[in-house]
Amino acid sequence: MSIIVTDAGFSKDELADRRLTLTIEALREADRNDLPGEFALSLANDADPDEIAPFFAWIRLIVIPFPSFADGRGFSLARRLRQLGYTGQLRAAGHVIADQYAHARRVGFDEVEIDADLAARQPESQWRARAAWRDHDYQKRLRAVA
Repeated sequence: MSIIVTDAGFSKDELADRRLTLTIEALREADRNDLPGEFALSLANDADPDEIAPFFAWIRLIVIPFPSFADGRGFSLARRLRQLGYTGQLRAAGHVIADQYAHARRVGFDEVEIDADLAARQPESQWRARAAWRDHDYQKRLRAVA
């Protein structure tokens, strides 16, 4: 069972059973006329975001897997998607730890998907402690000094 982490804490993935999720390979092969009205996209952390930019209007959610908490390519990809103009939901999935939550939010992720084992090791209180990610930004502190 997956747990969704947001600034409000833990919740269930309410859309999991109702959402059509495509891979980038399926998107490449699809005729634009055959695409559903809205869908989710599972995007590898080494994908080229420019390739999917023409499809932003149809993509409701982009899920970027994190195979290891030490692999930060997903953070860079999220930032690039936002810079290209993606305004839909961005979800980091997999091996993201509570200490990385504030950074995930700063680069553009809306939520993090973790498994029950990680949630047991890092309970909701640890994630919520980082939910005030806007307040603990070194750049904000520098602006206050200047």
